[in-house]
Amino acid sequence: MKNIRNFCIIAHIDHGKSTLADRLLQLTHTLSDREFRDQVLDSMDLERERGITIKSHAIRMQYEFEGELYVLNLIDTPGHVDFSYEVSRSIASCEGALLVVDATQGIQAQTISNLYQAIDHNLEIIPVLNKIDMENAMPEEVKDQIVDLIGCSREDIIEASARTGFGVDRVLEAIVKRIPPPKGDPAAPLQALIFDSVFNPFRGIIAYFRIFNGTIRKNDFVKFVSTGREYHADEIGVLKLKYVPQDELSAGDVGYIISGIKTSREVKVGDTITHVERPCEKAIEGFEDVKPMVFAGIYPVEADDYEELRNSIEKLHLNDAAFTFEPESSAALGFGFRCGFLGLLHMEIVQERLDREFDMDVITTVPNVSYKVYTTKGEVIDVHNPSGLPEPNYIEHIEEPYIQAQVISKSEYVGAIMKLCIDKRGILKNQVYLTSDRVELTFEMPLSEIVFDFYDKLKSISRGYASFDYHQTGYKPAQLVRLDILLNGDMVDALSTLIHRDHAYDFGRRMCEKLRELIPRQQFDVAIQAAIGSKIIARETVKALRKDVTAKCYGGDITRKRKLLEKQKKGKKRMRQIGTVEVPQQAFLAVLKLD
Repeated sequence: MKNIRNFCIIAHIDHGKSTLADRLLQLTHTLSDREFRDQVLDSMDLERERGITIKSHAIRMQYEFEGELYVLNLIDTPGHVDFSYEVSRSIASCEGALLVVDATQGIQAQTISNLYQAIDHNLEIIPVLNKIDMENAMPEEVKDQIVDLIGCSREDIIEASARTGFGVDRVLEAIVKRIPPPKGDPAAPLQALIFDSVFNPFRGIIAYFRIFNGTIRKNDFVKFVSTGREYHADEIGVLKLKYVPQDELSAGDVGYIISGIKTSREVKVGDTITHVERPCEKAIEGFEDVKPMVFAGIYPVEADDYEELRNSIEKLHLNDAAFTFEPESSAALGFGFRCGFLGLLHMEIVQERLDREFDMDVITTVPNVSYKVYTTKGEVIDVHNPSGLPEPNYIEHIEEPYIQAQVISKSEYVGAIMKLCIDKRGILKNQVYLTSDRVELTFEMPLSEIVFDFYDKLKSISRGYASFDYHQTGYKPAQLVRLDILLNGDMVDALSTLIHRDHAYDFGRRMCEKLRELIPRQQFDVAIQAAIGSKIIARETVKALRKDVTAKCYGGDITRKRKLLEKQKKGKKRMRQIGTVEVPQQAFLAVLKLD
């Protein structure tokens, strides 16, 4: 056990976590040259295409140092704020962390927030200065920033280049020397923490765990504490690139268990595994339940696919514990699910995965956040979507969630960033110059304002330099109204939004204009209206297609043509009365793209 080291890699987006993991795997000869490819741990096609890590990936390496063989369990983590839950789970399973900082960009917002998480869990921090080979690297300045942030000495910072492999041997050496071995008693009752799980169509659900105390052997009779269910450990083993079966695993090890579990509700991330005969006294404190920030409805395109969608979402939830869902129905779209996400990117990824992994065609409604509605009867209702809002005369006041946003940027972009945040109803709380040209701005702003396009706009006005991190602070009263979209007088509940009164008119107008472009022309006029309650605030019309009924008349008397046109007019009238409008999928997503 003294030769085991459990560690994770934490950093901001694009600072080189996955590339460093690649080099560590190469240097320890965990993979043969034939198996190796760039971003080898990023197993999803989606990760490789976008160049981002979405899931944490665990892998076991063996490293010989000073004549002794060490087992290194590495967990590579995502850098994006939307996947911070993955990071928190990885940190809970480790004793040390490599803090990777880009020598060209220095300390960013996500570096700070991930570091604080690691310090809260008392992890040993090894700072690694990456991309040292780049022309625009600023090693001395960035070292000063790291020293200020962590309080370590300059000698502790390892200079490396994950791309070329420079300094990676020193990183391995530091892992062995500085990170403490796991504590635990192999002879005590079994205590293992589940930190992830995946669905395998042939083997059922595979749970990944880290053993804190005790030993588990193949064919043991084990119990999952929170669900209370009992299983046979059909197969246990360690995680390399493939699953490697073992006969036993003891305290400090990271491994997997296959026990023929079929339904996803039986495995909960953060649960404790113990023996049936000799159970542990108490469960390990798991992870705090994740709080979704953004909500959206996901509906099947075909109503018959509802059960299939349910199965797909349950399997996806296994692999992504930050994603929450509950059934709901809509007048326009039928039965579907109300899903909670950590952010817009997270929502986009879940959508993509449903399409790719499960071949599901879905419609996603307008994303929004959850509000607290105080009624005149003194009740407090959590409202996730506009259709759940009570009548206006029953509402005393509405409160919306607020966040504290941290933006770190170059000082030349401060003015543009301030304008953006103030336009989004933000209030500047603090401004700190980290160095002469890097500034940290702290804003308090409503969560609903950053849901749509805030991040994209921030990146474009700061030319990609600004980094952004946020956490929820609580609720505050807000002047909110419900904006409905009507098509030919029928309300489309999937397009309704809750919006601040000051922005409602402008948003309603832009929404109508956008829908006019997207809704195809029908045989009758389509009226698109935006309304607040019974008051119409904007209107656009999609003009009718006119079939040329007089085409077959050539020459001859005008009255014959007139007769045909009159007949067409009557028919159109009748159509208008019973006409329904086809709304394309893009229309539901158009709301996100409004500038």
